[in-house]
Amino acid sequence: MTQPADDPRLLAARLVAGVLTEGRMLADAPQAGGDPAVRARALRLAQLTLRHFSRTEAILSPLLRKPPPPLPMALLRVATVEMLEAGAPPHGVVNAVVSLLRAGPKTAPFAGMANAVLRKVAAHPGWAEMPAQRLPGWLRRRLRGIWGEDVVQAIEAAQHQTPPVDLTLKPGAAPVPDAQALPGGSLRLTGPVQVSALPGFEAGDWWVQDAAAALPAGMLALHPGETALDLCAAPGGKTMQMAATGATVTAVDLSAPRLERVRANLARTGLSATVVCADALDWAPPVPVDAVLLDAPCSATGTIRRHPDLPFLRKPADVAALVDLQGLLLDRALGFLKPGGRLVYCTCSLLPEEGEDQIAAALTRHPGLLAQTPPQPFGRATAEGGWRTRPDDLPGGVDGFYMALLRRDAA
Repeated sequence: MTQPADDPRLLAARLVAGVLTEGRMLADAPQAGGDPAVRARALRLAQLTLRHFSRTEAILSPLLRKPPPPLPMALLRVATVEMLEAGAPPHGVVNAVVSLLRAGPKTAPFAGMANAVLRKVAAHPGWAEMPAQRLPGWLRRRLRGIWGEDVVQAIEAAQHQTPPVDLTLKPGAAPVPDAQALPGGSLRLTGPVQVSALPGFEAGDWWVQDAAAALPAGMLALHPGETALDLCAAPGGKTMQMAATGATVTAVDLSAPRLERVRANLARTGLSATVVCADALDWAPPVPVDAVLLDAPCSATGTIRRHPDLPFLRKPADVAALVDLQGLLLDRALGFLKPGGRLVYCTCSLLPEEGEDQIAAALTRHPGLLAQTPPQPFGRATAEGGWRTRPDDLPGGVDGFYMALLRRDAA
């Protein structure tokens, strides 16, 4: 007897164990399991488990004399959130997990323990009253110093909820039925959503993009015939926004596999852009351009609500190297502009060193550079001339972004 390779609980547990023991992002996990629906369910279970990790820890720790190995422990966590958060019938979950453990030679010794522990978990009261998962200590202290405890708790509450699906509509396309219109023009769908089955998917009428992530490209206010670069472009949401204006767009990214997603998205939506696989620090356009969007590599601390694996992977030391790279990319991208050209710099980070501080330093380094960021439909202006969104800005949450529109002196 062997463990079924396509069981969503087992796949979810392997994903969770990969994050916790190997430091592997969910997005980088091998695509195990042949059925896309099974993989999708496994990913949802893994995300739910990581989003409620502190709750499972609080419940399971008192029930275990010592933690089992990573895979059985991850299965206990997956089963806990499936029963207590997702509302799955306990009898079926417990029996399924016990069977999975018994089917593996290395996990079979833990089947009896899992049976006893999970039956106690199923009867545990007070799950809904348990506090939301906290941010990692280093990040929490940093943000509390900037915004205070109340804001940090509001961010944690936003990250605690399973995020809705936000869509950006192609100009002239029909809205998706039952979608909520958000400030800024994005559409929002709540509850379980199979994206590929939604009206307009095959026709390319829209693409999935967080409402905050849709703001930076709009700041460029591109016009038909203008030339524009999207640097660090994958997976292509901003590229499609820019191409939909009628501008001549070149999308540049270092990752060939991620650029395949850009090409696929462009093909589905019927939009056109030149796609270039290159390092923006080594590459340059043949002639200066009217506009540049630089979505710089960052800590992604503003996207934890959509990527609950990040708190287990990001470390303070990671940020310093990213800050250096952001400064280099910003200086290089400014050199691609025509006189009077404009650039939007953005990151999906909550940290000022990846946002406000970068723009303040760039304004000092480049005389004649101006920050002229127009007000956005949600968020707040920043002192150096940028704009910031936080996860708690809208009901249902949005990604935390920093963005700034810079203009070169026309002289």
